[in-house]
This record gives sequence, structure tokens and C-alpha cells, in this order.
Amino acid sequence: MKILHTSDWHVGKVLKGQSRAEEHKQVLAEVIEIARRERPDLVVIAGDLYDTAAPTPEATRLVTRALTALRRTGADVVAIGGNHDNGPALDALRPWAEAAGITLRGGVREDPAEHVIDGTTAAGERWRLAALPFLSQRYAVRAVEMYELTAAESTQTYADHLGRILARLTEGFDEPDRVHLVTAHLTVVGAATGGGERDAHTIMGYAVPASVFPGTAHYVALGHLHRAQRVQGPCPIRYSGAPLAVDFGEQENVPAVTLVEVTATTAARIREEPVTVATALRTVRGTLAQLAEITPPEGWLRVYVREQPRAGLREEVQQLLPRALEIRIDPELVPAPGTGTRVAQRSGRSPRQLFADYLDNRGHADEGVRELFDELLEEVDH
Repeated sequence: MKILHTSDWHVGKVLKGQSRAEEHKQVLAEVIEIARRERPDLVVIAGDLYDTAAPTPEATRLVTRALTALRRTGADVVAIGGNHDNGPALDALRPWAEAAGITLRGGVREDPAEHVIDGTTAAGERWRLAALPFLSQRYAVRAVEMYELTAAESTQTYADHLGRILARLTEGFDEPDRVHLVTAHLTVVGAATGGGERDAHTIMGYAVPASVFPGTAHYVALGHLHRAQRVQGPCPIRYSGAPLAVDFGEQENVPAVTLVEVTATTAARIREEPVTVATALRTVRGTLAQLAEITPPEGWLRVYVREQPRAGLREEVQQLLPRALEIRIDPELVPAPGTGTRVAQRSGRSPRQLFADYLDNRGHADEGVRELFDELLEEVDH
């Protein structure tokens, strides 16, 4: 069978005030075209279909149309909820999805059998997929209790709970004549972050070892980390990465989907298929004079300005580089906290004194900014 693995669409993303809706339309159109060309038996979307738990109607239309188009290629389609998604809202779409031949699993249900999906390809290859949406630490404990695996003790870790849940969902992975698959939205220890993930759901006890996946799995399709990569483990484990860079921290990532060919008796053959229409994110740096001389690269820009801070600097950069979404003073020019001028002490000092110390400590010498602060303070006081 052939599998197309994608994840972390983040439809509805707004970057520094810039809507990415048109970019997402183009990117998902290319993903659909890849599916039409490659003719996979199964498409897996491993979470974070949306960028927010309250997507706009436009974002919802784009996702549902993309899922429908993928289904119309002839593939079975399975999508799970990620940490950015609203699991109950995705589950509310299940009647529509089932009528369209699409499998949605937004959150963990009380019956573990609902997370075990069976299918057969047109060529007769039988497959089973264990589909685990994102679980917060709180609901990981609840899921363990629902499945009556063991008593959920307070000393057990998130990884303990995820390991028990996955063991329950993959109990039938010992049949020799079927392809066994897992999809989940989580962080595996040792994998590299892509740069735009939500930190609280990547660190702070949310990372699990690769050993939570069974050695009998033919392929594990993961979402959550935005960099396409293979993870060392007891079976083939892979993040497909995001098909669109969602933040400037991801500018070095190569947007792609993953294609997998596997049978019940042969190892998975894995390759990346680039998504080429994604708008690039680039970083440029220099003085105003240097920025005026460069030929701006294609894509959205982050600009590190090698100038001392002053009022109006952002507007000057914006005039030179209209596609600059993020403009900052070059970090190399910003003094480290506590160096140079002493750090202001709050006690007994006026707002003017505190603000003046802050500007001195940041190397900001523009008197116009101090005067503007005084004017605003005067208005507030009156």
C-alpha cells in the first residue's frame, strides 16, 4: 500500500498581522495534486489542521474542501486533532466526515476501539491504523482511567500514560498479514523542533520516548514538530513536517509531505515530496544604507536593523522593504540585561525615571521617544 503523510497545516495562521489564507490555498492545492499524481491508498493528516481552536468560517471551508478533495483521489483519509485544534469541534464534524468517507478523530473517546481504524486497499492489502489525537496531561490521566489500564497515580508521568494508551490501541499489531500503522500528535525525545511550535506543548514533560511505539508497527506518522525528520526507534517513525513555514524560526525547513510504500511482509520505503509553492520566510540584516542597496529576497521578511533605536525607524525600514513583517534591532546591538547603565530600581522612582533608565539600558538615545512618553504620561495623569 501507499500512504501520504502530512500534518501541521495550521490553516488560519496570521503572521505578524499578515493573513496566510491565499498561501494555504496554494499549498493545500499542491498537496492535493501530489495525491492525485501519486494515488495513495491512505492519506494521514497527523494533527493541527487549524492554527487556532476557534477557526474562521473561511479556514473551516478550506480544511473541509481539502479533506474532500483528498478523498476524491480515491484514498482513505484519516485526520486527527492536534494541540492547536478544538478536539470536540472536530468530532462534531464526524457525521459530515463519515458521509464523505473521511475519518476524523478530534479527541480521545471512551471506547478505545474508536481509535483503531481498519481498511483494505484496492489491491487487497489489509491495514490497521491506531489514531491518537493530542492529549493534554490532564486528559492523558483521564484516558488511562477510561481504558482501565492501571490506576493513574500522581507520580506517573505523561510519557507513562501515553505508553499505556498506545499499548492498548496497538494490542492487535501481532497479525502477520496486515500493515500496522500509528498516527499521533506529540513530541518524541530526541526529535528537533521546527521553530514555530507551541513551547508549552513541546517541553515541560510533554516529550515521550520512541519506545512508546511498538516494534510491530510498519510506520508511525507523527505531527506536532514542524521539521520533516526521521526519529530513531523500534520501528519507522517520522514527522512529515509542515507544508508551510508558519513562523520565521522555520525558515530553514523544507516544506514537504511524506510518501510511504509498504506491505505486510516488507519494510517501509519512505521518501519526501517537496511542496514547492510555499512562500518562503527570510531574514535580512544591515544598516539602513545597506538595506537600501540589497535586492530583497522573495517571500516575507524578518529584518534585523543594525541601527540604534529611534522613533520612526520601523517606518523607514518598511518603506525600503514593503514585505517586511517583523522588524527588530539586531540582537548583537542590544546590551545584555544588567550591563552598561545600571538597571533601574523601582522603589521610590518616578515613571519618567524608570523609563529613562530603561532606554539607557537598551541603548536607546532618541530624545523624541522620551518626550513622547512625557506627553502620554501627562495625558494619563490628567
